[in-house]
Amino acid sequence: MTAYTDLLPTTDELVRLRAVAAGLEAPDLIVRGGLVQSPGTEEWLERDVIVAGRHIAALTPWGHVAVDDTVEQVDARGSHVVPGFIDTHLHIEYTNLTPGELARLSVPRGTTTVLTDPNGAANVWGTAGMDLLRRTRTPLHIFEQVSPTTPTSAELERGGQVIAEEVVRARLHDDDTVTLGESNPFDLGELSTGRFRAALAAGRRLTGHTASQTGESLWGYLAAGIGDDHNARTVDEVLERVRLGTRITVMGSSLTDNTGPLFADLDAIAPALRSLSFCADDKHALDLSTEGHIDHHVRAVIRAGVDPQLAYRMATTQPALYYRLDQVLGVLAPSRLADILVIPDLADVRPAVVVVAGEIVARDGEALFANTDVIPHWARDTVHLPAELPADLFSVPAPTGADPVHVRAMEMYDGYFKRAFTARLPVDDGEVLADPAQDVLKIAVVDRHRGEAISGIGFVRGFGLRRGAIAITMNCPNMNISVVGADDASMRLAVEELGRMGGGFVTVADGEVLARVPLPVGGMMSDAPFEETAAALAAGHAATHALGCRIPSPYIILSFVGLYVVPDLGLTELGLIDAATQRFVDVLLPGPVDACGHEHEATS
Repeated sequence: MTAYTDLLPTTDELVRLRAVAAGLEAPDLIVRGGLVQSPGTEEWLERDVIVAGRHIAALTPWGHVAVDDTVEQVDARGSHVVPGFIDTHLHIEYTNLTPGELARLSVPRGTTTVLTDPNGAANVWGTAGMDLLRRTRTPLHIFEQVSPTTPTSAELERGGQVIAEEVVRARLHDDDTVTLGESNPFDLGELSTGRFRAALAAGRRLTGHTASQTGESLWGYLAAGIGDDHNARTVDEVLERVRLGTRITVMGSSLTDNTGPLFADLDAIAPALRSLSFCADDKHALDLSTEGHIDHHVRAVIRAGVDPQLAYRMATTQPALYYRLDQVLGVLAPSRLADILVIPDLADVRPAVVVVAGEIVARDGEALFANTDVIPHWARDTVHLPAELPADLFSVPAPTGADPVHVRAMEMYDGYFKRAFTARLPVDDGEVLADPAQDVLKIAVVDRHRGEAISGIGFVRGFGLRRGAIAITMNCPNMNISVVGADDASMRLAVEELGRMGGGFVTVADGEVLARVPLPVGGMMSDAPFEETAAALAAGHAATHALGCRIPSPYIILSFVGLYVVPDLGLTELGLIDAATQRFVDVLLPGPVDACGHEHEATS
């Protein structure tokens, strides 16, 4: 747990910091001879960073402090010295790594602080899971963005755990909380509005999820006090929000990377540059290990022409100031934590040395620490399915005599956004079939929390599978099973294999399991070395692509097909949902608004 007050110097630490800064005592560490990012001006300063214990005592002119061999020194000559990077919105679950393994991967690349919304953990384990994801013995600072609703809607899904409103509001006062997490932008109700007010009264920021809203729809959301947004994916969306006082977190996830498009026209986005920060949001271990974490964003915007001083401030000082963390991190200044990166090449953004809280923890991209976190036994074995899946689990009965039929379907675009369209599908023996020839596959969300045979069915375009199926235990955010396939038999095999694995990702075809990515911790994460998880993801992606899939990261995209707070459609274990109205709709057309042919009726 990263408690804010625990990161502040104690009185004894302050006494020593003052003595070291005044030249009365020797420091513990000096980062010598680098060009230091100024804490308050956009300058590179010829300074040494003087460290006492966990914190910075002073920034002095080069060579000002003479010490003997008992003081540890880092040679930063020819390099720039900056604070550790901050990821301003991340779901650790979607990295497919536990916090300790994420630290082994990301800290050597310079990301030393993450703000995380544990909505997946909340749905699987409740508050115990939320607590699990904010604790690590590794040198990674984790602050919480409190998940506002679990489940997102009691009317539209059952999900796993239920977290009471009073528990959410109480967590807003925890010492490691920085914001209320992302909320449903289409919910204008009194309960959600009261929750926003409680967060503001607790002195917390409100993290937004604006889902391409504009005009009155956006205004109604921001009027609740929403202060930042990681969904803006065009320059127009960024400027519209910044002109309304909203900070923008530029998302670079495995779903979609907005960094390139937003900085393609530097003149256009220039008015917003000092209102930007960065986040990985939903970036899995493979992409983190190949592209990088926040270092990826900094490289990308420098390559686009942003001044390096400003690019690094977007990753450090700007988010620290906005999220009210600047008294402990995000700036190289006296009394702040000594979270320091030594960068030999500003454009390459690969730290030669990483210091966290005064300790050298990584060199040249390699961690100098081990992951010693212990995962509790209750965090495993969370996939509960019937002993035998019903034969009709994925059945969509056609009206008597109908062949073909028209269905509501969703088409993937820009990552996890879904465009509604009408598909014409064949019927066999009274059952509506997927049609791989026109890339319209069947998709289902299957309950995995209660061991009951309940599934919601829909149709989706964009995966491109010619045969087989892929399945995951990570439908966002309720963490049910999501499975997409060309035929019911493959879908059934994939779900059965997930049950045998205890959770994770799987690709199947022609009655065989082609790839497995085991995620035994909550069906979301692996505590194996991150290198193993990244390799399993690479193999799984390759097997899925061999079946015709065109999506670079198909598993994580499948995680979000069901998300019903993003236009146009979503899917839960109870049925198909219109995102704008937040109501169930029929899969078959024409049809009334109802529970999609399932026995569970909507209550709205």
